[in-house]
Amino acid sequence: MTTIDTGGCLAGFTIGITAARRADEFATLLVRRGADIVSAPAIRIIPLADDTELERVTRQLIVEPPQLTVATTGIGFRGWMEAAEGWGIAEELRATLAATRMLARGPKAKGAIRAAELREEWSPASESSAEVLDHLLAEGVEGVRIAVQLHGATTEWEPVPDFCEVLRCAGADVVPVPVYRWMPPEDQGPMDQLIEAIVTANLDCVTFTSAPAVASMLMRAKETGLLEGVLHALRGRVLAACVGPITAAPLEELGVATSMPGRARLGALARHVAEELPRRANRIYAAGHTLSVRGGCVVVDGEVRQLAPAPMALMRSLARQPGRVVSRENLLAALPGGGDDTHAVETAIARLRAGLGAPKAIQTVVKRGYRLALDASECIDNNPRPELSGPQVPGAGAPTRYVQTMGTL
Repeated sequence: MTTIDTGGCLAGFTIGITAARRADEFATLLVRRGADIVSAPAIRIIPLADDTELERVTRQLIVEPPQLTVATTGIGFRGWMEAAEGWGIAEELRATLAATRMLARGPKAKGAIRAAELREEWSPASESSAEVLDHLLAEGVEGVRIAVQLHGATTEWEPVPDFCEVLRCAGADVVPVPVYRWMPPEDQGPMDQLIEAIVTANLDCVTFTSAPAVASMLMRAKETGLLEGVLHALRGRVLAACVGPITAAPLEELGVATSMPGRARLGALARHVAEELPRRANRIYAAGHTLSVRGGCVVVDGEVRQLAPAPMALMRSLARQPGRVVSRENLLAALPGGGDDTHAVETAIARLRAGLGAPKAIQTVVKRGYRLALDASECIDNNPRPELSGPQVPGAGAPTRYVQTMGTL
């Protein structure tokens, strides 16, 4: 049992991390704020020096130089130069790129270009691939040979997958540069567990720091038949927190409302999550106690109460419609493993009451079932969960006794 204080604003919340790079650093930022972490790297990066396709394209560009080069990621551009060093052609590549016009998608790509003692001609303020594309089309690209540094593998969910194709249709001679390639993790077990936790609402939030991580998770959910369940959860109960608009784009296209910081940085994302989750958390007033149902626990009067899976499942069922009676049959269906013995419900309710430390918060309704002990006047929901078709910000108008925002139930 943990008492929430100002230094533990995320106490009681369970957050999924899909990052492959800097995952430990990001997890530390959240754990310091009290969060429980479920980590499942969504992608793995193919080492650049081992990528024969990148070497082939690099040598081709040295022989047939482009007129214009587009750098999309800092890590990718730096890795490209390091790989060329290993192949013994770094100076030839640098000289080739120095003779071209260079565009950088954002500040990280710009920093990598300058670290290589090169200079970019232009970079968009939005860090958007779409703005880079608009810029190129506006100036005209017919007959122009353009090298485009790719990032990851194109999938049906990644943003602007037709960047190269649009340039080709405009008459450009496009050379895609697979500076690094991502693939799904070799061990899919952690990702499968994360997906299950999203579907079953055992997470309050899942974080994404790259569009390929989003794509990889969606691919795996589709393979396992859980894509619709994941999308349903992310549209309602589970907050999808993305580092920036590029990362969020695949989810937004699927009608998932995402949340993101003002600056696309890891530290900013951690701070944003620490602000958003407590703000969105549900609050239920029952039998003189304040309850907040979260991914893997219930916060009772400011104290985190960890519950076993069975009582936690019943608490979620009761909290979906606070104050309304839930039948034993429906509660039995909510129990992990199911079964047909309603005595299992009575046992789990007893464990729930004990686990909450507030037994009167769960009321028995004779011959009907159980309910959270709210008066009828306390069951009004002045801030219902919206139908999410785009970015949403919950309203501030909270009822006097019961607040239902976008918290996990």
